[in-house]
Amino acid sequence: MDTTHRRVLAAPDKFRGTLTAPEVVTAVAAAADRAGWQVTGQPMADGGEGILDAFGGANRRSRVTGPAGRPVEAAWRLDEESGLAVVESAAASGLAIAGGRERNDPMTATSAGTGELIAEAVLAEARRVVVGLGGSAMTDGGLGTVEAVLERLDGARPADRGVELLAACDVQTVFTDAARVFGPQKGAGPAQIEELTRRLEALQRDYRQRFGTDLAGLAGGGAAGGLGGGLLVLGGSLVPGLDLVADQVGLEDQLAQADLVVTGEGALDAESFHGKVVGGVVARARARQLPVLVLAGTVLPDAPASELAQLAVVDLTATFGERSSWERTAACVEQAVADHLAALA
Repeated sequence: MDTTHRRVLAAPDKFRGTLTAPEVVTAVAAAADRAGWQVTGQPMADGGEGILDAFGGANRRSRVTGPAGRPVEAAWRLDEESGLAVVESAAASGLAIAGGRERNDPMTATSAGTGELIAEAVLAEARRVVVGLGGSAMTDGGLGTVEAVLERLDGARPADRGVELLAACDVQTVFTDAARVFGPQKGAGPAQIEELTRRLEALQRDYRQRFGTDLAGLAGGGAAGGLGGGLLVLGGSLVPGLDLVADQVGLEDQLAQADLVVTGEGALDAESFHGKVVGGVVARARARQLPVLVLAGTVLPDAPASELAQLAVVDLTATFGERSSWERTAACVEQAVADHLAALA
């Protein structure tokens, strides 16, 4: 194949625990450059951690209330020209900040810091605020966020100031199921899950009475421990994360210029093809009849065979060994891309 002016679009998710999405892009680009291909790099995310990277990375830091109530430094982004602000709940209210499930207190963890970031973005004259839901420590139903926003905006919601609030969400969990579905990963035991569920049920009634927002049965309201519901109370909208990111970064325009697409994530499984980065990128590339190379730290047994059969997939663990795939992930990605491009030559 003549690679003159051939273009690779690198549009991966993060490889959790080893590489950020921009680092994956860098490794793909290194191999493509050597093979004579041009490269377009577009880190992707589906609404959780990594959404900041998809929009170009953080350019601001603010001191806010962390999940345990102590101050933390949280990174966020504001594009002053477009008025777009991007906030990750994980950066202000994240489980990692709380010390993981082992050290997190699921009963007291708060989303206040996320609300403080939202309010700061509004006060900085953002016209649209995107909030990535994922990696959170709390199951407070977004109450900390609601209270922080109203306090800092003198009782106003972002919409009252003409600001659009969008929550990037990749789950369908309803508000009162947040503790049952996500509590265990945040360190909550059975009795705590029951108590948290009762709190969410009471808060759902309170939200309806105070704000006129009925969260009952609304898909996504339980995202990030109920923060999804809290953002709805603030007049926000829940949007499928991958679709939101793809639209905002102009993924379709980038695909129109590509001859090959490279995507991937740390663990490829059944969920990868349901609202996640890999499935979304593959579907969009397939609609344009573009070939796709999928890189995965590991391919899990439940990954759909029907999907894998239609794709070029490299399992880094199976190909390079478990130790190399974990300790030298970037080098494995680079080699996998180099081998694939060589086979096309």
